Amino acid sequence: MSVAYLNGQFLPLEDVRISPLDRGFLFADGIYEVAAVIDGRLVDSASHLARLERSCTEIGIALPLTLDEIEAAQKALVAHNGLGEGLVYLQITRGADVTRDFIPPAGLQPTLFMFVQNKTFLDVPAARTGVAVATMADLRWARRDIKSVGLLAQAMAKMAAKEAGAQEAWMIEDGFITEGASSTAFIVTDEGIVTRPYSQSVLAGCTGAALTALAEESGIAVIRRPFTLAEALAAKEAFMTSASTFCLSIVKIDGQPVGHGTPGPVATRLRELYIDFARRTAV
Repeated sequence: MSVAYLNGQFLPLEDVRISPLDRGFLFADGIYEVAAVIDGRLVDSASHLARLERSCTEIGIALPLTLDEIEAAQKALVAHNGLGEGLVYLQITRGADVTRDFIPPAGLQPTLFMFVQNKTFLDVPAARTGVAVATMADLRWARRDIKSVGLLAQAMAKMAAKEAGAQEAWMIEDGFITEGASSTAFIVTDEGIVTRPYSQSVLAGCTGAALTALAEESGIAVIRRPFTLAEALAAKEAFMTSASTFCLSIVKIDGQPVGHGTPGPVATRLRELYIDFARRTAV
């Protein structure tokens, strides 16, 4: 039986009750984070918590606990569930508002909800075969640097990608790839690793940031600039990063092979480096 966390209490997931008047449900007025767990420990926790705090600040939600207290609750949740490898999902909303007004009243108590999912990261077929992506127009709101629970556009993109036989969607705006529906997009060219610079147009990926730092430490150049679909199709390699996938090679884009159509050496090496980093630094 899975144990969840809600506003200071650990209880069976099926017993969790959140008000239908919660602004996260009615307005998507909330922030979320997803942290990986390996060997029963949180991966890159400080980065995820810093991004959580930033996102909450950007939309004016006060954290209901300190970051240290939130991390302690996450660790306790992992222990309650005996989770060895998987994910901790965390969501903070502005709270329940009986007025259902666009402007919330002062003094709302934020809702803090967490649950865990079992997931295998280390030995997955996709790491050996690579994955496919399908491209589509980016229909999301302009503040993608905020990790909002408003994920309708991403969900629609994921469903469209599945219909196209792909495992992820890459979204295009003004002729350039922005990012994946739930991942950061990279290509490998003669320049090195190319990925978009951080801005309001993309989410600053925690996994991507750690991986690019590891790449630079190992002597691989990282170039932050936009790239087009044509560049991606002509690239030596492509790959994506996220907390739920780590680093996976992209071997097809819109049905066309990237490079040799198999996982390339750069992405393969970076995945190894990231897994080593995750294990060394997990808390």
